[in-house]
Amino acid sequence: MPRYTPPLRDIRFVLHELLDVGAALKSMPRHAELDAQTIDAVLEEGARFAQEVVAPLNAVGDREGCRYDPATRAVSTPSGFRDAYAKYVEGGWPALACDPAFGGQGLPIVLNQCFFEMLNSASQAWTMYPGLAHGAYEALHAHGTPEQQAIYLPRLVSGEWTSTMCLTEPQCGTDLGLVRTRAEPLGDGRFAVTGQKIFISAGEHDLADNIVHLVLARLPEAPAGTKGLSLFLVPKFLPEPDGSPGARNGVFCAGIEHKMGIHGISTTQLVFEGAIGTLVGEPHKGLQAMFVMMNAARLSVGGQSLGLTEAAYQGAVDYARERLQTRALSGPKRADLPADPIIVHPDVRKMLLTARAYAEGGRALATFAALELDRSLSHADASDRTEAAELIALLTPIVKAFLTDNAWIATSHCMQVFGGHGYIREWGMEQYVRDARINMIYEGTNTVQSLDLLGRKVLADNGAKLKKFGKLVAAFVEEEGVNEAMQEFVNPLADLGDKVTKLTTELGMKANGCADEVGAAAVDYLRVCGHLVFAYFWARMAKIALEKQGSGDAFYTAKLATARFYFAKLLPETAGLIRSCRAGLQPLMAMDEAWF
Repeated sequence: MPRYTPPLRDIRFVLHELLDVGAALKSMPRHAELDAQTIDAVLEEGARFAQEVVAPLNAVGDREGCRYDPATRAVSTPSGFRDAYAKYVEGGWPALACDPAFGGQGLPIVLNQCFFEMLNSASQAWTMYPGLAHGAYEALHAHGTPEQQAIYLPRLVSGEWTSTMCLTEPQCGTDLGLVRTRAEPLGDGRFAVTGQKIFISAGEHDLADNIVHLVLARLPEAPAGTKGLSLFLVPKFLPEPDGSPGARNGVFCAGIEHKMGIHGISTTQLVFEGAIGTLVGEPHKGLQAMFVMMNAARLSVGGQSLGLTEAAYQGAVDYARERLQTRALSGPKRADLPADPIIVHPDVRKMLLTARAYAEGGRALATFAALELDRSLSHADASDRTEAAELIALLTPIVKAFLTDNAWIATSHCMQVFGGHGYIREWGMEQYVRDARINMIYEGTNTVQSLDLLGRKVLADNGAKLKKFGKLVAAFVEEEGVNEAMQEFVNPLADLGDKVTKLTTELGMKANGCADEVGAAAVDYLRVCGHLVFAYFWARMAKIALEKQGSGDAFYTAKLATARFYFAKLLPETAGLIRSCRAGLQPLMAMDEAWF
């Protein structure tokens, strides 16, 4: 099975050298006293937990899966999951980035992001159980009543209770306007929730004492469509006055799905039969409250794929160093062996470097996004908070879609490095491919993310949010434009920035004539924007590596080589994508529906 070693050296590089997280946090009063030593100490402990406690469960979870008992309607998680979760709670990890007012440690989100990257590399399926609680915490922290917050937040923060987000129904996935679950007022401030939800991650399990469901439903006489949705808090067990779990509520698991991947997480069918719930936020404004959780989930899914990319890369590198097959075309590289290690072959290196570039570029983007989220919540200046929130709005669909697309490519490449052995379960690589595939689907398919980026985040405000990121690019290009050593990075970055500006203008004009032009271009457009973001971060990382070339540290030599690979071999993909965007709607719609 593949081994996993948390990439602490690269995580520290991104935090301290690329993003200068210490200086950034000093502008946030609640985090101003946090120093690099504390950050590194937390990361070291988190790395130990991920590597020693969670990673051994990855293959176990995939092999055993979850078990559903129709007699009791209970779900048992794979061997070791419950004990690992108990250790997670005992270590105080759920509280890492939560509000001290509810028992949290008050550390920044960016630190939690780095910790969860390592957990996702260790086992995405196990990590989904605690991961969902963070989104529910954020939704209730922002929109919950004081009574809801007093009862539920301390227990979500401690990890005593876990949570779900219940949106999807058999007849509605992306189109939440079709939700049929209803909520009838009981006259005492509570509601009876009735309906069915499907594909609910961690909807039933044996890890925690209670499960808190956040459920989209309709009040009587609610408007049709999404404007008629309200959000309800529906616990598995109704809390007693002291907060302990009381009577069983009217919600139960009707079955679990048997999936291609992430076997260790229970994906449930939930039935609500007059289940008692309370309203979160205002009536008919459920999506406003739920989007807090949904956006957190979208960033989290990007982190899941980042974790898989890193883990698959490490396994493939180990194998490529050891596997002996044929000689290099230019002659033997290891004459002392009967054949050369496959790592000497150019195409094997291309596959490995693709995974490495996507992992390290994804780490830079995901960490930057988490730091911007901290800035949007905690910066001392209101204008800085607003600017950061707008950048996060722009980057969220890119984090979700670009990182998950890249993980599908990278895990497939890493499996290919193993040849036929990669297709065999005992080597562990095919699990990464299976696990990675769902990330492109749930929490809004990548097409939905692309439509959100181009339609809502770019064209809707005439490119205002995109221009904010463009200013970062332009400032870096201007700063490094006269640096001869940086031309191989700065020139293609500047060129792509100009092309994105022109392409966006063209697509906006086309969309004014026919809105379907957005749908025709959106997926390719997001990938172009993803490469613009990656090119910006890779150029910045290359600058640091160039400056440290004389240090004798091989880390910087490898970083520079990976940057050069990215610009030479991966960034050119944008030329074809831009051409595809410009081809527009006509090639897609010319064929009559009956001809398919």
